[in-house]
Amino acid sequence: MNLKNAYSAADIQAWLVSNLAELLGVETDEIDVNEHLENYGLDSAQAMILVSKLEKMLGFQPSPLLLWHYPNIAALSQRLAEDLPQDAVIQDTTAAVNTPPALDLNAEAVLDPTIRPDALPPVSITEPKHVFLTGGTGYLGAFIIKELLEQTNADIYCLVRAANPQEGKSKLEKNLQAYAIWDEKYKSRIVPVVGDLALPLLGMGAEQFQILAANIDTIYHSGALLNYVYPYAPLKAANVLGTQEVLRLASQVKLKPVHYVSSVAVFESPAYAGKVVKEQDDFNHWEGIFLGYSQTKWVAEKLVKIARDRGLPVTIHRPPLISGDSQTGICNTHDFINLMVKGCLQMGYFPDVEYMMDMSPVDYVSKAIVYLSMQPSSIGKAFHLQHPQPAPLSTLIKWVQSFGYPVKAIPYEQWQEELINNVSSVDNPLYTLRPFLLERWSDEQLTIPDLYLQSKRPFISCEETLKALEGSSISCPPITGEMFMTYTAYLIQTGFLNVA
Repeated sequence: MNLKNAYSAADIQAWLVSNLAELLGVETDEIDVNEHLENYGLDSAQAMILVSKLEKMLGFQPSPLLLWHYPNIAALSQRLAEDLPQDAVIQDTTAAVNTPPALDLNAEAVLDPTIRPDALPPVSITEPKHVFLTGGTGYLGAFIIKELLEQTNADIYCLVRAANPQEGKSKLEKNLQAYAIWDEKYKSRIVPVVGDLALPLLGMGAEQFQILAANIDTIYHSGALLNYVYPYAPLKAANVLGTQEVLRLASQVKLKPVHYVSSVAVFESPAYAGKVVKEQDDFNHWEGIFLGYSQTKWVAEKLVKIARDRGLPVTIHRPPLISGDSQTGICNTHDFINLMVKGCLQMGYFPDVEYMMDMSPVDYVSKAIVYLSMQPSSIGKAFHLQHPQPAPLSTLIKWVQSFGYPVKAIPYEQWQEELINNVSSVDNPLYTLRPFLLERWSDEQLTIPDLYLQSKRPFISCEETLKALEGSSISCPPITGEMFMTYTAYLIQTGFLNVA
């Protein structure tokens, strides 16, 4: 297909500017066509919405990877206006068998040998005065900031991509406001640090990096690029090399503990299927981890463990999928759980599969991370923030039906057919998730949802974590109909869901 016969680069650029502005809720004149799309805070779900709308306009499905190769609107528009080679277009995501390039994750887990704590003087773990945090413009990061502001007297230095500190501070404040956790009295304690997780020295000059290393006492590393479609390579800079730069920061001038937010995804290898995995168990198996994001989390945590073995004080926190605030219902409407629920409601069908909802509320996860990180006995340990009493998907479907939504559970193969044949509008989030839901991996040609069925997953034990939280008043709220109703009420209030 020759796009030049239909659209010019200027046409496509104008369309992208208009749709990106609408997606972000800003005016079109606020969109810079030469700005990296990541700098607009575009998450993977929003990126897929943009790509799916492009499909409708252009008449074919552009690969989501184009957003990596051509990361700003000007470059992307020019590329789309040219003749695309056959292999640059995903003609049928349902038939394609995705064979990822040979990748040895174990060979990727090499920490720069110059990152060595050696005999640096340690700092206080329990009473930090200056905390450095990554991921402050994200969902979990916002709630960690809230907990640190409430539980400590420290100033919070937040890494943020921005043109200047003023813009950076505005971004952080708007993010906290979006989740209704902003408090004006904390304004002076939030300090923006302009930089970039994906760049050497976190995007700072060597002098600024050294000044920061001398000033801060503790590091919370929750920042990562989450994308359901990208392979390992485009995520490596932010998620793997960014973690290495955080460990470098911790190992200069004075010894600073690193509290690293990992993921239960490090145990996604089929080698752990059906097995009980405890907090301090090692994770040497990586074969069969297909999601690029999960692969980067496996490698990044390995780097943290190497640094720990060299003498760096660390704690490791492995959350599952994170759900909304258990009290207010406020959540990230672009996360996978909410997009799936909304899409299934619009479709009228949920897949009848053996899947356990083990997501933990964001307020529990953030409180647990901050509390556990400040206990001297936690140093060197990992913690599982998995929900201790997960609920089956069938229970969620019954709750949805009890709220008056006319939905049915149908066999998974039938649900996939419905997705392929009857979900044809970008208004349904499942349409934008098709590259994630329908691509087939491995010799068994399994889809990603196949890989997450209970029979193919480990049992993540959080027994040691719950014991470490005893006496703290922090407990994971049970997954109940009332909690789900709280979440649903928020989603209806924001217009994300329609009333049944």
